[in-house]
Amino acid sequence: MGTGVPVRTRQGVNHPHSRLRAGDPEAFRDLFRDHSFLVYRHAVRVTGNWALAEDVVSLAFLEAWRLRGKLRDEGDSPRPWLMGIAVNVLRNTTRAACRHSAAMSRLPAADAVPDFADELVGRMADSEELAAARKALARLRRPEREVFALCVWSGLGCAEAAATLGVPVGTVRSRLCRARNRLRRLADEELRAAKKNTEPHPPPGQTQGSRDTAARPYKETHR
Repeated sequence: MGTGVPVRTRQGVNHPHSRLRAGDPEAFRDLFRDHSFLVYRHAVRVTGNWALAEDVVSLAFLEAWRLRGKLRDEGDSPRPWLMGIAVNVLRNTTRAACRHSAAMSRLPAADAVPDFADELVGRMADSEELAAARKALARLRRPEREVFALCVWSGLGCAEAAATLGVPVGTVRSRLCRARNRLRRLADEELRAAKKNTEPHPPPGQTQGSRDTAARPYKETHR
């Protein structure tokens, strides 16, 4: 016997996400306005490439539109769902970059993100630190790398990162702990290597004398 009460679906029509699922253009404009910079900043930090980061943003929101029907009602913010899409786009972008590595190796190496990009990447100390951090991050296992980038660089909480990656919160916490411990050591190694490679060497045949001694404070100040 019916109760007269309408049956609600698992994804309720009154939930804030329902407008996104329905393809409401205004809802997607709000989604882009509120979260596009988060996706862009995350992509810049992971790839170190502004142009590629812009492509990631475009692809992530195109995928969000295509997959809008899969957005569930868990939580009031679509941020974990959107960042999960962005992480997958970045994975695919990385695979494509690997497939084209032979061709890209013939081109000049891309410059490190310059100092004036600090506003976009959360005021990292300088471009050398960003480059060293990216190189160190690349040496981590992918699960640790993704958790670190989401939680530390993009500011997601452990619960949000867990929802983004589809893993338990405890897994996120353990991966983040391992990533932090390894990155401290690896980043220091990368910074030392970068400074060693850029430090000027005396011309052949020059002896260590008073001229070197006089120049030492200038070198130390400008390292």
